[in-house]
Amino acid sequence: MGVHLPRWVWIGAGSLACIAGMVNVVGYLGFEHQAVTHLTGTTTLLGAAVAAGDVRAALQLLGVAVAFMAGAALSGLIIQDSTLRLGRRYGAVLAIESFLLVLAVPMFQRNQISGALLAAMACGLQNAMATTYSGAVIRTTHLSGMFTDLGIGLGHALRGLPLQRRRLLLCGLIIACFLAGGIAGAVLFSRIGYRALLLPATLTGLTGVGYVFYRQWQSFSGDKPA
Repeated sequence: MGVHLPRWVWIGAGSLACIAGMVNVVGYLGFEHQAVTHLTGTTTLLGAAVAAGDVRAALQLLGVAVAFMAGAALSGLIIQDSTLRLGRRYGAVLAIESFLLVLAVPMFQRNQISGALLAAMACGLQNAMATTYSGAVIRTTHLSGMFTDLGIGLGHALRGLPLQRRRLLLCGLIIACFLAGGIAGAVLFSRIGYRALLLPATLTGLTGVGYVFYRQWQSFSGDKPA
């Protein structure tokens, strides 16, 4: 049992999760040790900074959160819907994300917080690009929801309830690809520093180009998007 997930959803979700894993680990290993793809930890650190009276840290952490939200707002402005569906302007969003990641590299190399802000905005843009498909939740920049869904599925299995297997497999794919991206990003960061971000920037651009070509192929072949 489970929702139908066409091949392009699997490929896109896995690719974007891998990209987010790379971006997050580079941000974490960088000069501020700031994860940029999820806001739970950022908000926790913000609370600690406010309590300690550390204005500089508080402003930086708040900036990361606001940048992520600004990226999500830009995505909503361009795409106008959170339900994943072929035909929408995902290519434009991915191109902007790629551009932001490229811009983040020299900022990070100069130890400027603007590097983290640009990376956070890119991740907010990506995460808001599409959040659901046929009832399946698709979040590619953080994993709490994915682990929660897997845990719920395990509980259902123990009770003998029917499972949405494809939905759970999608969660597993996103987790595995995010982890793989984190490993690859950490290895690259140890060798070439912040230039490691050029790889996810390139992959984002290629994913966007691949999406455009797939959409054109669907149009020429006369197939209706799934």
